[in-house]
Amino acid sequence: MQQQATSTILMVRPVRFGFNLQTATSNAFQDVEAAKNTNAQTEALQEFDTMVRQLRAANIEVIVIEDTDEPHTPDSIFPNNWVSFHHSGKVILYPMEAKNRRLERRNDIIEQLRADFHIEEIIDLTPSENEGLYLEGTGSIVLDRINRVAYACISSRTNATVLKQWQQQMNGYRIVSFGAFDQQQKPIYHTNVVMCIGDTFAVICLESILDLDERQMVKETLQNNGQTIIEISPEQLNHFAGNMLLVKKKSGGKVLVMSSQAYNSLTEKQQRTLGDFAEILHADLSTIEANGGGSARCMMAEIHLPRK
Repeated sequence: MQQQATSTILMVRPVRFGFNLQTATSNAFQDVEAAKNTNAQTEALQEFDTMVRQLRAANIEVIVIEDTDEPHTPDSIFPNNWVSFHHSGKVILYPMEAKNRRLERRNDIIEQLRADFHIEEIIDLTPSENEGLYLEGTGSIVLDRINRVAYACISSRTNATVLKQWQQQMNGYRIVSFGAFDQQQKPIYHTNVVMCIGDTFAVICLESILDLDERQMVKETLQNNGQTIIEISPEQLNHFAGNMLLVKKKSGGKVLVMSSQAYNSLTEKQQRTLGDFAEILHADLSTIEANGGGSARCMMAEIHLPRK
């Protein structure tokens, strides 16, 4: 049976990280003041390396890929948006809204993984970019791999038509789509800042789903699949408390990875509740969060491919 969490993570080490003007129009989490930070690359690299050390110290396998100087990809630190790796041996390439983010897709990374993992099929959804239709990987889709449910909040980066194409390629997944909005009533750009699915729990900002029928549908789906719901507030969402990822130790234990900003926004009760489900690991990602508008979960592409 497919497991929810993997102990193998792919991360891309940044070379020219910085504020991306092309993504800022649809990502309200990017802080315009951060664009003035001329030391963003240096600080982001320190945060990245520290997080990798923390993950490895927790007995999680991290495959680190060095970014390239050219072409310039300021958001390459977030590989989960262009690729996903599945236990069936499928690799999926995703259509992305920002033109400079499309340059992050690298066949050499996939070929490097082929040495140790079975890759049966590469599914390329990127032609949708020509029609202005996007689906940004596990940013757009939050997967309940055990119950075969794909949650997606519709936005300019998460298109229902491409979602249907994804579903056709991933036999057996049910799509649960909804609208999610920030406190300024703007669509939230990625589903993985709204919610995190663990094996037996879910962290979600239900309040961001304004349509009450949709909110109830999402809540009931989670409950019917046996998920304990830990609700977070819109304010906690703004601190990336929805942007978590459950991973496994190579020895078998579970770790819930998040940023320190996310962790510190949680109440003591929420911290205790989540700590009952998994060991909590949090890292300071303040530069990456302010400039990139993404957090810990966005930095990790899960490798569920079968090993050779």
